[in-house]
Amino acid sequence: MLTDRKNQHLDVILDGKGGSRSITTGFERIAFVHSALPELDLDAIDLSTEFLGKRLRAPLLISSMTGGPARAAEINRNLAIASAELGIALAVGSQRVAIEGPDAGGLGKELRRLAPNVPLLGNFGAAQLNKGFGIDEARRAVEMIEADALIIHINPLQEAVQPEGDRDWRGLLGKIGALARQLEVPLVVKEVGAGISGELAQRLLDEGVSAIDVAGAGGTSWAAVEAGRITDPSRAAIARAFTDWGRPTAEAIVDVRAACPTALVIGSGGIRDGIDCAKAIRLGANIVGQAAGALAAAIQSPEAVIAHFTVMIEQLRICCFCTGSGDLERLRQAPLIGRVLQ
Repeated sequence: MLTDRKNQHLDVILDGKGGSRSITTGFERIAFVHSALPELDLDAIDLSTEFLGKRLRAPLLISSMTGGPARAAEINRNLAIASAELGIALAVGSQRVAIEGPDAGGLGKELRRLAPNVPLLGNFGAAQLNKGFGIDEARRAVEMIEADALIIHINPLQEAVQPEGDRDWRGLLGKIGALARQLEVPLVVKEVGAGISGELAQRLLDEGVSAIDVAGAGGTSWAAVEAGRITDPSRAAIARAFTDWGRPTAEAIVDVRAACPTALVIGSGGIRDGIDCAKAIRLGANIVGQAAGALAAAIQSPEAVIAHFTVMIEQLRICCFCTGSGDLERLRQAPLIGRVLQ
């Protein structure tokens, strides 16, 4: 049933029915001040950064994608090959199926063989910590792909509107903290499209979490995705009402950075292109994640994924060029027009 559900999720997103109705990421509210005389060599701009102790050639994370085992295996292979070629980080989709059952869905050590030098991040849902998962399952998730970090994704809205959803979320902050203190690799906490507040981010960091992925609203709406696969009209109506729920990605980045000035922040949620990537970095993200925007390429081939992210990287480079920013640190100081938070 879990495999079928994850395949249905992919189908809804690929059909274009998983987006918000009216909420946006907030990036459209700001623009960079254009530098008409940048005094830079475009090809010499340095987009590299460090993440989880490894050097990335661009500040990008291929964010978690999901699907049933057969589909997931091909997606993961394509993404691993592309991430190695581009020198960017890769987070796998939920490893719950691989941990609970015999089919790893491509979530094995082959991923590390295909991407030996880039950061790999494992992943499972926080709700599973109330369903028997703990340090043993976390270590297994890390070991099966030789991950550099583990993502715990938090998705209370999706679970609330999903007919099969996990509804008991009591005590999870403490359990996440216990996991962070016991696990041998960094723990990342990630929302899935409704955003994380600065106040919660600080509480998570106080519990020992190493990084926050804000995953704000304006991109994939998991309420819309669930509404698209639910056959019961009443349940679908409940889910559909929450299609525009959440905090826009740009606002979430600003809030988390203001509350946690030294935190490692991943900006994701509705990232469309390299310009959004540049804006996310300017607002406070250390690196930027994209999932749904790359899904169609991920299903095709490694070459399609490489082509997709090559375009994003060149767009980001041109943003740096046209703001007079020779590297990412300069981009973080580039002047802006407009305000995200009033």
